[in-house]
Amino acid sequence: MKKMFILIIMGLVTAGFLSAQTKGSTMYVAVKKVDLKSSSGFFSGKNGKTLNYADKVTILSVSGKNVEVQSTTNSSISGWTAYANLSAKQIVSGNTGTTNPNDVAMAGKGFNEDVERQYKEDGNYDYDDVDKIEGTSVSEDVIKQFLLDGRLSPFLTGVAGGNE
Repeated sequence: MKKMFILIIMGLVTAGFLSAQTKGSTMYVAVKKVDLKSSSGFFSGKNGKTLNYADKVTILSVSGKNVEVQSTTNSSISGWTAYANLSAKQIVSGNTGTTNPNDVAMAGKGFNEDVERQYKEDGNYDYDDVDKIEGTSVSEDVIKQFLLDGRLSPFLTGVAGGNE
């Protein structure tokens, strides 16, 4: 009986995940900024279009872990992104001028004043290193070279020089 219950739950979770990825579904950007790409490939080029946190999109097609999306407010904004950048749950930006966008993004991920207060009570945490890491960016060329040097071929499909 216990196994049957677990199988049913797993089936419902899987069905929910798949239905969230179907063509025509509405989703919301769950990261600060998304640079849309021209195709679903890992290293496909950016198409010059961007979406921002809480933007509402429609799923046009699905390819593995990537989805082609189109903005619901501006149909000229479309392209490919990782499914992980989106949320099926509506995100309300709510920036009224008194809250900065970073705080709004953190609250959307479950971090709020109560959680912050608890961290402060538990000890003296220094998040300077976390801020440094979040401020670091690595170009796609450097990432490609890293993957080539490490012979990480599953990530290099379609990349010149990759071990396919």
